[in-house]
Amino acid sequence: MYKKVVVFGGGTGISYLLKGLKDFPVDITAVITVSDNGRSTGKLRQEFHTPAVGDIRKVITNLSQIDEPIKDMMSYRFHTSSDLDGHAVGNLILTAMLDITGSLKESIKHLSKLLDVRHTVLPISEDSDLTLMGLDEDGNVIEGEEEITFAHRKMNKIYYKTEPKVLPEVIQAINEADLIIFSMGSLYTSILPNVICKEVEKALNKTKAPLMYICNIVTQPGETDHFSVGDHVKLLNNYLDKRKIDVVIASNTKISAEMAKKYETKEQKDPVLIDYKEIEKIGVELIEDDLIIIDDDNTLKHNSLKLSSLIFSYLMRD
Repeated sequence: MYKKVVVFGGGTGISYLLKGLKDFPVDITAVITVSDNGRSTGKLRQEFHTPAVGDIRKVITNLSQIDEPIKDMMSYRFHTSSDLDGHAVGNLILTAMLDITGSLKESIKHLSKLLDVRHTVLPISEDSDLTLMGLDEDGNVIEGEEEITFAHRKMNKIYYKTEPKVLPEVIQAINEADLIIFSMGSLYTSILPNVICKEVEKALNKTKAPLMYICNIVTQPGETDHFSVGDHVKLLNNYLDKRKIDVVIASNTKISAEMAKKYETKEQKDPVLIDYKEIEKIGVELIEDDLIIIDDDNTLKHNSLKLSSLIFSYLMRD
């Protein structure tokens, strides 16, 4: 019987991780934040009063066993002068299915069957009006996930406008998990939106499964400037309650000066460095390896297969 892994996240980070992890003999439940209010997802939320579907579409596509052209179609965005402009095909399909079934969970189940997804994808909540809030270090309140991202400010607090109703299946998955992973991705808008739910917090306090964090490759402008691996862990631990991160996976790849300069000048991002003494002081286990590759679009990415191999090796220690 396969061991059960719960992965929390949102955005590109979790979908890229799952792209590799799906090929290992594990039972995955991916729990996705649904508070995004930008681009295609934001438009659909306003018009149809739904939870955010964009990150879910990415995850389903990367977990899918279907051919690449179909995956490309799911991610295809229309470029037109009509109302379709900017919409991803997969977002429209999920929204249509949600309109038919009245349930995002059921919509995901049907689309997963259609696209040959052999793992479970769950939204953290089915609340249609879920709104992420941020309080920055100057005391300004920022409303909306996209607004928090583009504010480029350090946040003293991330919270919801109203407490989400977490799906019971999410809590059940946590209770049955052999390993719980917080994926790489934006701490403030992809990871913390799952952690700050009170029902999730209670379930994490009770679980005996180890808590693992996959650290980001680069910092996020305004939010995690100059953050080390230890800083990422400490921030996440600040939002967790009694249970804290047990193990962190981080890359020790030496990034070229040319690539580092590109990220610094074009995106105001810096490589996340491993601060060994601080990690030891925190009391978290460090698993490090050469995990960074340069993707086809000349951007830094985790080696999904190598990363997944480290996760599987950790899971099978006992």
